[in-house]
Amino acid sequence: MGESLAGKLLVATPDLLDGNFFRTVVLVIEHDDVEGAVGLVLNRRSDAMVADYLPDWASAMEEPALVHIGGPVTPEVAIGLAEAPREVPEGWRPVLGGIGIIDLSAHPDTFGGLSRVRVFAGYSGWEVGQLEAELVLRSWFVLEAHPDDAFCNEPETLWRSVLRRQPGTLAWYANYPIDPLLN
Repeated sequence: MGESLAGKLLVATPDLLDGNFFRTVVLVIEHDDVEGAVGLVLNRRSDAMVADYLPDWASAMEEPALVHIGGPVTPEVAIGLAEAPREVPEGWRPVLGGIGIIDLSAHPDTFGGLSRVRVFAGYSGWEVGQLEAELVLRSWFVLEAHPDDAFCNEPETLWRSVLRRQPGTLAWYANYPIDPLLN
């Protein structure tokens, strides 16, 4: 394995047609040569309300307080992503700047001042070497993440937005048609 991709975005290329990852933006939260890679799909939200599953956390959420779909692996597990205050609270692990994974088993009041929180059902996972093989096949663009990507108010537009802000010809992919044969 080369450099860790933790804190980077995996943006699905138009050729990645897998229904779990078609036009997704994944924030890599862990990546090493022992465990592989773990990420959260940032641009898929469900209709499920956080209050229905984690009532204590509902008040810490920005509206709409919906559960997001982090990926196809273990969808019954909730993972919290939060922006921490200046003092890093116990139970929070950094991923990207002030954005990190939060322990949802604790009460939100114990963290004092989380400014943004998002709950994900499930995650995206790759065994050691699997993600690297997908990168060789050019299934993903590896791009710099912005902290606001994790809390985008319109997740359905995130794929295009992330590509549009890229330099050069990579930005052209933002306008790639869903089916180029119908273009």
